[in-house]
Amino acid sequence: MIQLIERASYYTNQLAIIAEGQTFTYQQLLERSRSIARYLLDGKADLDGARIVFMVTPGFDYVAIQWGIWLAGGVAVPLNPGSPIVVSAYVIADTAAEMVIASVPYQDLFHDYCGSQGIALKEPVALDSPMGELPTVEVYRNAMILYTSGTTGKPKGVVTTHINIQSQITSLVQAWDWSANDHILNVLPLHHVHGIINVLGCALWSGATCEFLNKFDSKNVFEILSKESMTLFMAVPTIYHQLIQYWESLADIDRKRISMALSKLRLMVSGSAALPVSVLEKWKALSGQTLLERYGMTEIGMAISNPYVGTRRPGYIGAALPGVKVRIVDEQFKDLIDEAQGEILVKGPGVFKEYWGLPEATKDSFTLDGWFKTGDIAFSKNGDYKIVGRSSVDIIKSGGYKISALEIEEVLRSYGEIADCAVLGLPNEEWGELIVAVIVPKRDASLKEKKLDEWMRTQLPKYKIPRTYLFLKELPRNAMGKVVKKELAKSIL
Repeated sequence: MIQLIERASYYTNQLAIIAEGQTFTYQQLLERSRSIARYLLDGKADLDGARIVFMVTPGFDYVAIQWGIWLAGGVAVPLNPGSPIVVSAYVIADTAAEMVIASVPYQDLFHDYCGSQGIALKEPVALDSPMGELPTVEVYRNAMILYTSGTTGKPKGVVTTHINIQSQITSLVQAWDWSANDHILNVLPLHHVHGIINVLGCALWSGATCEFLNKFDSKNVFEILSKESMTLFMAVPTIYHQLIQYWESLADIDRKRISMALSKLRLMVSGSAALPVSVLEKWKALSGQTLLERYGMTEIGMAISNPYVGTRRPGYIGAALPGVKVRIVDEQFKDLIDEAQGEILVKGPGVFKEYWGLPEATKDSFTLDGWFKTGDIAFSKNGDYKIVGRSSVDIIKSGGYKISALEIEEVLRSYGEIADCAVLGLPNEEWGELIVAVIVPKRDASLKEKKLDEWMRTQLPKYKIPRTYLFLKELPRNAMGKVVKKELAKSIL
């Protein structure tokens, strides 16, 4: 049975979801999910793994549809609301989806495509059936497909089973001490594991309350986090950066009020991209909270985390989570000793089942003895791991050296006149790859390239400094993600 849903019966009268000014209990969530499941079955005994694609506004309907698909024996395929129809159409075709469920704001996006392909297009409000039996869904059946582009090729569908999802959730619940008394704000997209598993899944497993804010706004975030009931917050480094900037613009009395409220939360987490130490230090100064940095990806959920209780080392991602095995290996997959840089390998019950319809890609992503190859380069020191970068993007091979783009970015951010930056490696005949730093100066800064270059030479060995600087008024959004595509870098330059 699907324990995530079964556990909701323990908390029937407790508040499960807050969204758009409405509140919903676990009992309401169970009833709605079962009604949706019966509708999807439409007289069938079991969906038998049929893929149901949905683009639904985060909140009660999203959760009920996700659970309804699972209760009917289907596979949930959430779409990115920011994707153009060509990307969504690729996912629909690749999964051979039988139905698309779209909230009212997204109906027009799919109308023509679904009509031309003969695929049913439904609104959440239409999904209702009061009568019918539900199948027994075993935990080893497929549950969800999330699409990840990685760094090359077409997006791949990452297939996770119910036991994969359960393992990912229970590992975090144990590590981060979740309970039914928790209340978390979710500002993260629900087509990534960060929002689906780390926030929503852990909250609902624990009988906690998950509150949604569909449109990010710093003022509203601070207002919600100031509630006495709020206990946790999770976000990406970019969000923390924006919140810091907003806080700095406020009057002293408002800063103190917000800082006092933030100091009362029991846990704040940062993930999905490397957390700059400068952001960690600024957030600690304004909130009293040392952000907990963790490491994971679509294929494995979370694998490594700083401790909930204990010392969190700036720049490090911590140690392996409960139930997860981690190794660092060289190119021949031999284990490396302390502080030697190599690829992170992961094994555990939370690791995904397969790439949808891609048996060769699935085979190639594992070692012969079943360890998943993450493609991320790291080293360990005193039991803690530190990410150096992604082997295909963040590790720049220039002048015979392997250089961490993340290391250079961290140094650049400590320069007083820089608001943000991204370091990229572009193909170059002389150097192999040319180190390029994309710089966003602070407002009213008089940043000079020569002066910056001289300062960088004092901070890092000569071979590591950028050989080209590009100054922009603002940084393109995708340039600051965990993976910076070189195609994007070329378009910038």
